[in-house]
Amino acid sequence: LKDYEDDFDDDEDKSGEEKNAEENLKEIPFSRTSEIEEIRRAITAENDRICTSLSKAIENEKKEPIVERQYASVRNSFCGIFMDFQMANQRQSSRSMANKQKKRSSELLPLIDLDFSVSFSLLDLPPVNEYDMYIRNFGKMNTKQAYVQCNEDNLERDIQTEEVETLEKWTQHPGESALVSGGPIKSQDMSVNGALTPKIDSQRLANFLRSACQVIAVLLEEDQVATQPRSQPTSLSISDSCFQLNTNQPFLHDRKISCLYVSQVQRQTLLSVHGLPEKAGVGLLNRKSIICVWNIWQPSSPQKVLVCDSEVICCCFSPNKTSLVFAGTIDGSLLVWDLREDSRLHPHVMMSEADWTFRVPTFSTDGILNSVNHTSPILAVEPVSTSLYTDQNYGLSSLSYQEEMSAPPFQIASMDENGILNMWVVVELQRVDLAGSQTDLGLIPGGKVKLVHSSTMELNNSLFPKDVRQRMPQTLTIKFLSSNPNHFIVGTNIGLVGHGTRHNLKVLPKLFRPQESGLRSISINAIDFFPFGKPLFLVGCSDGSVRLHQMTSEYPLMQWNDSTNGQPVIALQWALTRPAVFFVLDASSNIYIWDLLENDLLPVAKQTIPSESVVTMALLGEPEKTNGLLGIALAKEYGQIDIQYVKKKWALPRPEESEKLQLILLQS
Repeated sequence: LKDYEDDFDDDEDKSGEEKNAEENLKEIPFSRTSEIEEIRRAITAENDRICTSLSKAIENEKKEPIVERQYASVRNSFCGIFMDFQMANQRQSSRSMANKQKKRSSELLPLIDLDFSVSFSLLDLPPVNEYDMYIRNFGKMNTKQAYVQCNEDNLERDIQTEEVETLEKWTQHPGESALVSGGPIKSQDMSVNGALTPKIDSQRLANFLRSACQVIAVLLEEDQVATQPRSQPTSLSISDSCFQLNTNQPFLHDRKISCLYVSQVQRQTLLSVHGLPEKAGVGLLNRKSIICVWNIWQPSSPQKVLVCDSEVICCCFSPNKTSLVFAGTIDGSLLVWDLREDSRLHPHVMMSEADWTFRVPTFSTDGILNSVNHTSPILAVEPVSTSLYTDQNYGLSSLSYQEEMSAPPFQIASMDENGILNMWVVVELQRVDLAGSQTDLGLIPGGKVKLVHSSTMELNNSLFPKDVRQRMPQTLTIKFLSSNPNHFIVGTNIGLVGHGTRHNLKVLPKLFRPQESGLRSISINAIDFFPFGKPLFLVGCSDGSVRLHQMTSEYPLMQWNDSTNGQPVIALQWALTRPAVFFVLDASSNIYIWDLLENDLLPVAKQTIPSESVVTMALLGEPEKTNGLLGIALAKEYGQIDIQYVKKKWALPRPEESEKLQLILLQS
């Protein structure tokens, strides 16, 4: 459309120019008219040729229509003198380049040609005659390939040396009978006698010798007691007999006992924790705490002596066997001793003409360099039985039960004074590395028992409601329910007992309170679960009160406030042979015996320990036997350990005692 308008504009301009030209011709003389006419024709022809080339350039410059429109009138007005030399130069150079390429192609074309000098055959198939074709098709029918050995390499040579006959004989020196040697008479009898050679299981023999040595040692100890009686006539009215463990050892002098623990599997095995000596010295053991492993059938000396660098607060055995010992220290370390280790892995010291082995920890959580470690003193260490199949696997699903663990799995719970409860899985490795482990820094070289952290729980936040947390309760002791280890109870310093689970499940009741309302500054010093199946537990408090709770009720079934005359209860425990009897120890070294069948208001007996104060106590007994043997282990202040055997009337079980106790509890 724009080009069309430009054409009309050109016509109008041309008509105006023609009018002006006619007027000018009238003014020009006739002599110059013919010359001007010739010049005009030449200019018009040249302009027509130039306009034709410009029309193409205008089409390429459509993107600038405004500029084109501006120069349209100027081009028409000066069309007589405009010439495009640039376009002419480009056409000339293009034509020259095309001529050069055409000339080069014409020169090279005769020189290019295909070379057919090399040739070969792709397939060379010679003809097949009739016989070969027949053999190829039918010559191998009903045939089978076989190999034959002609025995050409079986050569015989004659020799003069005679073959030597040998016989195997046995002998024994010194001889136990007239027969001191024997064996086959002829070489043909060797295979018969050789089949009768006995197979010796060295591991089974070692286990037998270990057990036999322990039995022999106990028998020798009993013979020694029979000739030189250790049991002195007791001055206690509650016991029939007593004896002392021989703590008069050179490495136990001036050490106070802080804790006693009796194994739940082998009731005759006892742990005693001895603190740092009062008089500092420079010897090997003067800066170490000691744990002694006792067998009360061999009271002359401890079976094992365990040492560590930090002060031990609490300890326990594994729930399934007495070969593992666990301890919590004042600096927050959790230690493990494997009593089955070879004594050559541990230091030996000669004392009083006796060679003593002081066993260092097999594993310590000090080697676990992360935030799961305790940063405050560990107040309680408790074993927790568990199953690898019914419970969580705690990251051990990749471990083969047969390859990595040689005993049923269990856990250890450790609680510190800040209310942090850590659960540890005890892993027993089959492969032992005498060079030490590069990953388990807490494992000694040659050790095969380690702890793997399982979970952490902040008891103050998970057990107590907001109003109780404002009092900032401190956790003091913890116990796990034996019939259901997922449940545990925690004693505090405000008279409350918290109730929780290992997996933070909701439980009722969450708190066990005393009969009095309100919170008081009363410490829960001792807790013990009922050992005969029912969900009952005893609580001993610092104000001297004793409470009997059941797991389904917030308030106690029974509470005795004045039984100890206000003296703090430091230990209490159910009798292992009678469901209705329990024992209480207060801070004034008084032992109280409660028999709920005789009296459910006051203790039936009270015994004051003369001379020295009693620090703690633990009960020994075998409930599966009916001999009524019940003992009390009493740890005295200056390191002595007495074993008191309680009188039969409080030790022998009574008929239908559990049913009678149940009726008393229902009436209360």
